[in-house]
Amino acid sequence: MHTNGVEIVYETFGVRGDPPVLLIMGLSTQMIMWEDEFCQRLAGRGFFVIRFDNRDVGMSTKLDMSAVPDFNAIFPGRPAGVPYTLHDMTYDTLGLMDSLDISRAHIVGASMGGMIAQLLALKNPLRVHTLTLIMSSSGNPFLPPPKPEALRVLLRPIPLQRDKYIEHFLETWGILNGAEIPIDRARLRRLAECSFERGVSPGGSARQLAAILSSGSRKGMLSAISIPTLVVHGDADPLLPIECGVDLAEGIPGSRLKVIKGMGHALPPAVWSNVINAIVRHIHARSR
Repeated sequence: MHTNGVEIVYETFGVRGDPPVLLIMGLSTQMIMWEDEFCQRLAGRGFFVIRFDNRDVGMSTKLDMSAVPDFNAIFPGRPAGVPYTLHDMTYDTLGLMDSLDISRAHIVGASMGGMIAQLLALKNPLRVHTLTLIMSSSGNPFLPPPKPEALRVLLRPIPLQRDKYIEHFLETWGILNGAEIPIDRARLRRLAECSFERGVSPGGSARQLAAILSSGSRKGMLSAISIPTLVVHGDADPLLPIECGVDLAEGIPGSRLKVIKGMGHALPPAVWSNVINAIVRHIHARSR
């Protein structure tokens, strides 16, 4: 699907006529991290589920003609010198909805995807029926920082050689998962192999990070969100600590916070029932 100057690759689950749920994934993360079974289970609750690769990741357009941003020159709220911002990624999302003839959807965003979802609710509220923000943040600079080990894996270069990429993937998600929920390394290895085959772009990861950093804080805008909002956050998140979820819930009028014990900055199968049930209850409660 072509929109906003890029090609966006997407997949759907469920019956086209059911209420649409659009899933937006996070930084440097392909749509397959909304795993097949997760999407199938959500669709089985009566929804038309859409997942997609953001620009610069997976099988969507890589903007490799753009230089890797100079992070020393990036200032929050000042997008000069970056090829795109979260606002551009928001328009990618709207373009996907337009191409599918979806006027309004239930929006679920994880991490950076939650940041895009916030902007979507702020700038185009008529396109958003309900909002669910999972392990995300307002970008408030006064929030606690990531744990050093999480920041380290986020910033280190992504290998292009297959075996090294797989080990990088396993270590990254092992740390982001946190220590409380057991890790299924065989499952992670399958996701790593599939991610590698679908396409790796170290430059794309850097450009997405630059988009986050240059887009600035949304903290002062949250009170303008009028969309029914659910905030889901793990109390063991090493990248965006639980305070980030609390900050979102406190800033968005009428929102509800669901804290999942032991969940880190990942969506392992152990939390799927909890997360899916929370999303479904939120949609049904707000759709009456």
